[in-house]
Amino acid sequence: MLDMPAIRQDLNTVYDLAPNPDLAASMGDIYARMSRVVSPADWAIHAPYVAAINALKKQRNATILAHNYMMPEIFHGISDVVGDSLQLAVEATKTKADVIVQCGVHFMAETSKILNPSRIVLMPDMGAGCSLADSITAAGVEQMRAKYPGAPVVSYVNTTAEVKAASDICCTSSNAVQIIRALEAETIIMTPDKYLAQNVAAQVPEKRIVWWDGSCIVHEQYTAQDIRDFREWNPDTRIIAHPECPPDVVAEADFSGSTSGILDYVSRERPARAMLVTECSMASNISDAHPEVEFIGPCNMCPYMKMITLEKVLWSLHTMTTQIEVAPAIADKARLAVQRMIDLSAQKA
Repeated sequence: MLDMPAIRQDLNTVYDLAPNPDLAASMGDIYARMSRVVSPADWAIHAPYVAAINALKKQRNATILAHNYMMPEIFHGISDVVGDSLQLAVEATKTKADVIVQCGVHFMAETSKILNPSRIVLMPDMGAGCSLADSITAAGVEQMRAKYPGAPVVSYVNTTAEVKAASDICCTSSNAVQIIRALEAETIIMTPDKYLAQNVAAQVPEKRIVWWDGSCIVHEQYTAQDIRDFREWNPDTRIIAHPECPPDVVAEADFSGSTSGILDYVSRERPARAMLVTECSMASNISDAHPEVEFIGPCNMCPYMKMITLEKVLWSLHTMTTQIEVAPAIADKARLAVQRMIDLSAQKA
């Protein structure tokens, strides 16, 4: 666990991190990207960290990859690449930076290291894990293989390097359907998200999909009754659900898609009011790009994503800690599964 009082003290001896309204005003172009969801007072607090991180990135030749679930000050303030798991995985293979800072959760940092073994990958807080990734192990994959001999294993990118290495190919919520359709086998094992697997199975009825009993603590909390009640109270609101939600929740929604799919849908449809049935920061991070859309609750926070803060990113870059390492034997096998996903996605696209 990070010693935040000590970290805070050390940072303040090197950087001027006191709230600075004048500095905040001079960074109005950055603030404009998040002004609907971040108050001017909060921006005055964030601005010194954003300025320090952006300057340090240049010194370190570093790039910051930020998932869509990051807080707005990270997503808009310091990131170089933003997106869902697939987008970040693809962009990680393209970077020329010496250092990659992963603003997401631990398995994402592992994926960046797997795809860029010669580069330094920093994880601002090693405690930022994932309940879904923790639900499956390499031993669990072997149990599924023994139960369904000959069936290929498709593992969500929300898994550890060990699980990826034990799998045949990876997928994300945005490409799972096309990955499953492209495989020749009739029976396919999906791990670890049972709800994603069930939602994919509904779209690919020609395949027999079997799954591991895992789920995401954010998306499993939604219920179909919640959606029906909300629709009754707000009949004109467009309800958009992530496919990690239970199938009956997805069935009640007007649209279901990955984080990138949700963004594309909102950009294309531009509904007057929308409820995103996913992690809370998703709506915050796209609200300024769509001022004509009113985003309303409810939503659920991912406690792991919220462990990544500006303060921790600055500390990580300042001290070059904590660096992600993946054993070469595991990395080589995991890289094959991830690269197969990227290649197949590009081919089908």
